[in-house]
Amino acid sequence: MMDMGINKMINCYSLIPWNNEIHYKDEVTGEFVNVNADPGTPVFKEFWGPFLKDFSGHLEEKAWLDITNISMDERDQKSLDAAFHLIDSVAPKLGVSFADNKKTYQRYPNSRDISVSSRDPFSPEDLVDRRSRGLNTTFYVYCATEFPNQFTFSDPAESTYLAWYAMAAGFDGFLRWAFNSWVENPLHDSRFRTWPAGDTYIVYPQGRSSIRYERMVEGIQDYEKVKIVRSALEEQADTQALERLNIAIKKLNNASRRDGWNEELNAAKTLLNQLSRTIAK
Repeated sequence: MMDMGINKMINCYSLIPWNNEIHYKDEVTGEFVNVNADPGTPVFKEFWGPFLKDFSGHLEEKAWLDITNISMDERDQKSLDAAFHLIDSVAPKLGVSFADNKKTYQRYPNSRDISVSSRDPFSPEDLVDRRSRGLNTTFYVYCATEFPNQFTFSDPAESTYLAWYAMAAGFDGFLRWAFNSWVENPLHDSRFRTWPAGDTYIVYPQGRSSIRYERMVEGIQDYEKVKIVRSALEEQADTQALERLNIAIKKLNNASRRDGWNEELNAAKTLLNQLSRTIAK
């Protein structure tokens, strides 16, 4: 990934897996062992403490320590408290990152990277504060998010809307939880047990793209284009055009399905393209 220019942050998961189990192979017996290690218990500290110390040393040798976070997703406050306490005590140079759908993010304001559910909007004041301190804040959608989302039955424009919402709400970006966690026969059936179809992947095997993926790329391009156009308008001191663009974007600071959302999105895109042609001249 670093060879491709993706080098800003490394997030390492599984310190708190869903079932709190650690699976390993005993070198003496050759047997595989399952251990229940609930956060905060002596077993949790016994297994993860030495690992975190050794892992920090490895990262320091690779010169990656400053950009690496131990990451957790959608865990309860008690578990997060125990995990963060252990990290602070044995490997304080490691950063932390987490996805939050329980409105607990304010307990950990110094986390390098936080992604919150779009169903639980982040405080604009906290967004400004975190950005001023160089901390990354994004939003994500998941199987319980009605809109916007990227299920195979979602309106394709919702994938584009994601980037515009990130921009309107002031987030640093969008977290897509699964890229290619394929089901048994992904080309013919995108359902996964109780989760909505398409939740677990956005591309298909053998390099196949999808409408959802391409519309998401479109939104990312729009996001970058807005940054360029805004910069040009500010340089030209064209406050009127800049205000029109900001008003169009502000309408998209809404993560609820409603009448007219697609029209608002198309109007913002049309205005952006008009302004970009004016600047180009």
